[in-house]
Amino acid sequence: MQTGAGVPVRAPAVVLLSGGLDSSTVLAMAREQGFEPCAISFSYGQRHIHELSAADAVVRTQHAARHVVARIDLRAFGGSALTADIDVPKGRSLDDMADGIPITYVPARNTVFLSYALAWAETLGSTDIFIGVNALDFSGYPDCRPEYIAAFEAMANLATKAGVEGTQRLKIHAPLMHLNKAQIIREGLRLGVDYSQTSSCYDPGPDGRPCGGCDSCLLRAKGFAEAGVADPLLLRFGIGAP
Repeated sequence: MQTGAGVPVRAPAVVLLSGGLDSSTVLAMAREQGFEPCAISFSYGQRHIHELSAADAVVRTQHAARHVVARIDLRAFGGSALTADIDVPKGRSLDDMADGIPITYVPARNTVFLSYALAWAETLGSTDIFIGVNALDFSGYPDCRPEYIAAFEAMANLATKAGVEGTQRLKIHAPLMHLNKAQIIREGLRLGVDYSQTSSCYDPGPDGRPCGGCDSCLLRAKGFAEAGVADPLLLRFGIGAP
């Protein structure tokens, strides 16, 4: 698409942005693919509310076209260590993480989030939603699987006015689905993502300092180690610095 002056106009894409490593990388990938990213984040009663500050920082440095924070209360239902008074597991092995669905799974969270993204995409006239789900490092989460994304995409095209009228065919992009954490980090660094601004921890301190022991912190540490680079977030807090 171009303006009358021949200047390309980017099509809008809704990007689910938590402020974590994965979604921040996806935002950069959407922009590289020629979209104008419109980021949507969620204040849903999560324990790790600091991630919203990280999302705001990512939006500003990556120059997203818009940033909406939707407010919903999943804490009213609980059922997860992220939305109830349940301890976040610490120090688990990779084998432990691969065994069953973890207590940090928030029931139906991605379905709720994608539904909000779908509503905004239809309002924007956008045909594209980006989400940072990953089947390799997060195989225990049922709503991070390729078959789930395909099923939601099919449902979305049956459930909207634009889909029924044939004016809008929605595509859900999950570009990290088959990448491991090291590959994601390398891709993000190539695209200039500042990972010092991101927040992955499920149980951070008041200032955003990562706990270092939850599943997300351990997977992030493994990814940076395998990518052969230091985690700039840890360096920002003086963790691991000489």
